Amino acid sequence: MKRSTYVKKIVASVLCSAMTIFMVGCGGSGKETSTTNAAQTTANNVTNSTTGDENVVIKMTWWGGQTRHDQTQAVCDLYTSQHPNVTFELSPSGWDGYFDKLSTQTASGSMPDIVQMDYLYLTTYAKNDSLTNLQEFIDNGTIDVSNIDANLLQTGSVDGKMAALVLSTSLLNVGYNPDVLAEAGVAEPTSEWTWNDFVTMCETVYNTTGKYGVSMDSVADTNIFHYWVRQHGGKLFSDDNKSLGYEDDQIFIDFVNMWNGLMSKEAMPDPDEYAQIATLGQEAGPVVTGDAAAIFEWNNYASKVSSVNDKIKMITPPLPDFSDAKGLWMKPGMFFAVANTSNVKQEAAEFINWFVNSEEANDILMAERGTPVSSAVRQHLIDGGNMGAQQVAMFEGITSAVQLCGETPAPDPAGISEVNEAFERAANSVYYGQTTVEKAAESFRKEANIILARNN
Repeated sequence: MKRSTYVKKIVASVLCSAMTIFMVGCGGSGKETSTTNAAQTTANNVTNSTTGDENVVIKMTWWGGQTRHDQTQAVCDLYTSQHPNVTFELSPSGWDGYFDKLSTQTASGSMPDIVQMDYLYLTTYAKNDSLTNLQEFIDNGTIDVSNIDANLLQTGSVDGKMAALVLSTSLLNVGYNPDVLAEAGVAEPTSEWTWNDFVTMCETVYNTTGKYGVSMDSVADTNIFHYWVRQHGGKLFSDDNKSLGYEDDQIFIDFVNMWNGLMSKEAMPDPDEYAQIATLGQEAGPVVTGDAAAIFEWNNYASKVSSVNDKIKMITPPLPDFSDAKGLWMKPGMFFAVANTSNVKQEAAEFINWFVNSEEANDILMAERGTPVSSAVRQHLIDGGNMGAQQVAMFEGITSAVQLCGETPAPDPAGISEVNEAFERAANSVYYGQTTVEKAAESFRKEANIILARNN
């Protein structure tokens, strides 16, 4: 399928589903509507303990796909069945626009009580005093962290305060569709593959099948570039977070040129094409549907989409041909944070503790957010025999990737959202032919350093 044909297919799909989306938006699922209505009727009648008889409303937001939405709804329903005085007002969304909305809510003082937080933005929200210090709830026993690795636990700490509780650990991976590779006559990648192997794979897939070799936004944030910089022996940010941590702009130039080359050969969607693809949602993306071979994602990607395609596989990202530096790192998958403006901090902490440590909650969640941080929960899931092949592979992948991992970097500095935007603008200016890659590299460095110096 040529890429123009696939984009037309996307447009048709979006138009055909528009009325369905409108109807869902108006009516919603029965569970979500009843939960929200219950929350609204009790919003002014709260107490300080879920063990009391007064009604408590916990507002919660997260990003993810439909599987995550359904699982989290089910977990909240279960919690309410065990704590009848606690109801939830839930506002799930996709990744795109999540932090834009959260920023607006924070500025207006309406941040939800429990917020799913990413490592990219943790420092920013912690430093502007938007997040509750959860150490109080760890110290008083509300949140049990005895089964969480101490180093992983500390990834939620900013300036000596526990700004968020880590929920999972994850790893940058490449998700791929083995059927597409087989159709193209390409062998499945191994953990020893290189960037040259990756580029060759993508070009071969397109040349033999007309499908995308890779379908993604390579500059939606700096995570992949961070991996690239580390492979060059550098750091994305300086130790004081006041500037970029690498000095050679050739690192940026080579990174952008690689992706631009794939776009020019039609082995990868350009920014406009991918914007249309992204409207379909992750579970209907081209790797899942068999219209593309690969995507850079976190190691829980196959698990997230397993309900619609259980054949997707994961592999560690390509290695450099030019260095032995370990670019990979164990990343805290995501966090739960509690808003400083919340009036139900104790209740929120109790729910987070249950979410992280409860076996029955995790029997529903099934590691969709990544490998659970609780060693007891991990063992329970392994012993239970209910994990699918994707979940088992994810657990095993974490173990096998340890030898490829370097030290986990500190949380990204304050101003990371602006840095991400500057990075995306600079790269896209090359993709759109508006400037040279050399000028884009210089522009990004200058803008990023100003942002970092201003915020840190």
